[in-house]
Amino acid sequence: MATAAAAVARRAGARAAAALLSACGTAARGWRRAGPARPLCTAPGTAPDMKGYLWERYREAKRSTEDLVPSIMNNLLNPDAIFSNNEMSLSDIEIYGFDYDYTLVFYSKHLHTLIFNAARDLLINEHRYPAEIRKYEYDPNFAIRGLHYDVQRAVLMKIDAFHYIQLGTVYRGLSVVPDEEVIEMYEGSHVPLEQMSDFYGKSSHGNTMKQFMDIFSLPEMSLLSCVNEYFLKNNIDYEPVHLYKDVKDSIRDVHIKGIMYRAIEADIEKYICYAEQTRAVLAKLADHGKKMFLITNSPSSFVDKGMRYIVGKDWRDLFDVVIVQAEKPNFFNDKRRPFRKVNEKGVLLWDKIHKLQKGQIYKQGNLYEFLKLTGWRGSKVLYFGDHIYSDLAVHRDAESQLVLQEWKKERKEMREMTKNFFNTQFGSLFRTDQNPTYFLRRLSRFADIYMASLSCLLNYDVSHTFYPRRTPLQHELPAWSDRAPALRPPLLQEAQAE
Repeated sequence: MATAAAAVARRAGARAAAALLSACGTAARGWRRAGPARPLCTAPGTAPDMKGYLWERYREAKRSTEDLVPSIMNNLLNPDAIFSNNEMSLSDIEIYGFDYDYTLVFYSKHLHTLIFNAARDLLINEHRYPAEIRKYEYDPNFAIRGLHYDVQRAVLMKIDAFHYIQLGTVYRGLSVVPDEEVIEMYEGSHVPLEQMSDFYGKSSHGNTMKQFMDIFSLPEMSLLSCVNEYFLKNNIDYEPVHLYKDVKDSIRDVHIKGIMYRAIEADIEKYICYAEQTRAVLAKLADHGKKMFLITNSPSSFVDKGMRYIVGKDWRDLFDVVIVQAEKPNFFNDKRRPFRKVNEKGVLLWDKIHKLQKGQIYKQGNLYEFLKLTGWRGSKVLYFGDHIYSDLAVHRDAESQLVLQEWKKERKEMREMTKNFFNTQFGSLFRTDQNPTYFLRRLSRFADIYMASLSCLLNYDVSHTFYPRRTPLQHELPAWSDRAPALRPPLLQEAQAE
C-alpha cells in the first residue's frame, strides 16, 4: 500500500509539473491583456518581483496537487468501477449483446505467447523468413493498445487525440527513435489527417498508418517490432510494406487456420480464466428478464466448447440469438450476406432464415438483417466488445526565464517517471503528456461506458444510471477557483480523466 501511495504521489507530481507550464502561459497572457489574477504588491518606482511571484504560484499549484492525492488513490484502487462517456441508465436497457473473445471469455497470459510463437513460425515456414527470428520471444510488457504503426517507415508510436506524436514513444524495431529524427521524418510532431488511419486502418495513402485497437493486436505489434529489429541489427535491406503485410497475414492465419482455436480447445483450463464472473453476470441479467445475444467472429465449435466451460452445457438457453463467424466489421456494413443456420454437427443449412430463433446458432449475416429480424433498435440495446474503434507566453526577464527552465526540467523528469509507471516504452493507454491519446478519443466517440471487464456489472444495480464527469472546457477554467484560477482546473481535469 505504501508503494502504491508513493506511485500515486509521483503521478500527481507529474500532473503538477505539466499543469504548471500551461498555467504559467495562461497567467502571463492574463498579465499582458487584463492584468494578473493577483496583482503584485510593489513599492512605487520599483520593479515587480517576477521570480518571487512565479515561485509563489508554483507552490500553490504543488499544494493543490498534493491535496488531490487521496482522491486519485481511491480511483486507482478501484478496478471494478464502470466509467461513463455518456449519460446512460441501465433501467432503459432491455437487450444486452456481447462479443465472445475478451468480453464473455477472458484469456490467460499464455494466449498472446501462443499467437506470437505461431505467427513467428508461419513467417519462417511459409514466408521463408530467417530461422534466426525464432530467438525472439513475446514480451507482454512491450506494447499497449491504441498505438499507430507507420507502414512505410516501419515505426511504432503513440499519437494523441489531436494527431500529435508523443516524443519518446516512437520505436523502430525495439529501439526508441531520437526526438530529433522523429521531428525530421514528420517535419514536426504532427501527423496530417490524410496520413492517419481511419477506424479500420485505411487511409487515402493506402495503409500509411495502421492503428492497433484490440487486445489481440498486442502480439502483432511485438512481432512486427522483433522482425524489424532483426533486419536492422543484421543490416538486411528489406521492404517495410512487405514485412508489415507478411506479419499481418501470419497473425491472421493463426486464427483462420485454426491454430489458436485448436490449442485453446486442447488445454482450455490453461487459456481461459474468470469463468465464474461471466456466469454471474449472465445469471444476473437473466434473473431480471433481460434479453441477450452473442455476435462473434469465432467459429461455432470453438464458442460452444468455451461457453460450456464457462457457463455449462445449457449456455444457449440464456441467449435469444447466437451468431458466429460474423466477420466483423463487415457484419456492420455489408447488407448482402444472409444468415445461415448451423446444426448440432456444425454443418451449414440452406434454409432461408425468416426468424432468429432462441437456442439456434447462426453464421455470418449482417446488421441490417439482424435488426429487421429481431426488431431490436435504439437506446434499449447495449452491446459489449473489446474493439473500439503550448506555446508559452511568459515574462521575458532573465530571472523569470531561469525559473521557467527549472520548471521545464522538472516537468521532463516527471513526465518520464510517470510514463514508466504505466509502460516503459509508451506510457499510459489513455494519455500522452498532457493530451488524451488517439485511442481514448475513439473510445469516447464509440463507447457510452467502459470498464476493465464484464464482471464490473456485478457492482451495479440493473437500474443504475451512469453520468459522465463534467470536466471544464478551456474557456471555463477561470470560473473554477478564486484562489488560483489558472492552475487548479487543469489539475482537476487530469485527475478526473485518469
